[in-house]
Amino acid sequence: MADLLDMWPLSDARELRDRLLAAYDDPARSYHDRRHLTEVCDRIVELLDAGDDRDGAGVRVDRGTVLLAAWFHDAVYDGERDAEERSAVWAELELPDAGVPASVVAEVARLVRLTETHRPEDDDPAGCVLSDADLAILAAPAGRYAEYAADVRREFAHVPDPDFRAGRAAVLRDLLAKPRLFHTAHAREHWEAAARANVEHELAERTGPSPAR
Repeated sequence: MADLLDMWPLSDARELRDRLLAAYDDPARSYHDRRHLTEVCDRIVELLDAGDDRDGAGVRVDRGTVLLAAWFHDAVYDGERDAEERSAVWAELELPDAGVPASVVAEVARLVRLTETHRPEDDDPAGCVLSDADLAILAAPAGRYAEYAADVRREFAHVPDPDFRAGRAAVLRDLLAKPRLFHTAHAREHWEAAARANVEHELAERTGPSPAR
């Protein structure tokens, strides 16, 4: 992993960076934490370095903008459905004061909102990169994937097990129903098969007999 602080794109806005880090360091978070943010930023760099950085007209994706969206994409996380919207609003409120141009603020907020569904259009390379980076955990080695699944369960510790199993199974089925989980060429080649295998395995566990107490 690269140093997360090196992937903060606004050198003159360290106070904002530190407030975002404090949000990711909230002890109530088990998965959507600083480790997740670091992994997402690492995967963004991997995808852009692999060449998934241009639109159909050959226009290059702005690395700093996508990384900034990554920093904000889970800035608010409390298990509620509108967390992405509130994260986007935080970006819209804070970034102008950090000297970020209005067009970049709008793009960051758009990308953050996109992470609610992970369904970017094919002609949206920045959206494809951020979405794929955010879902790259699905293709993790078995041990890391098991940690991820357990961490997600801890974030919903207040939800009774039968309800969590049903809700999580619905999420997993929705993922498997997509014609493809990933949108960039690199992710489809290197992550798609492993991700589907992991998701199918977890779904089988979630829909099998409840574990013995």
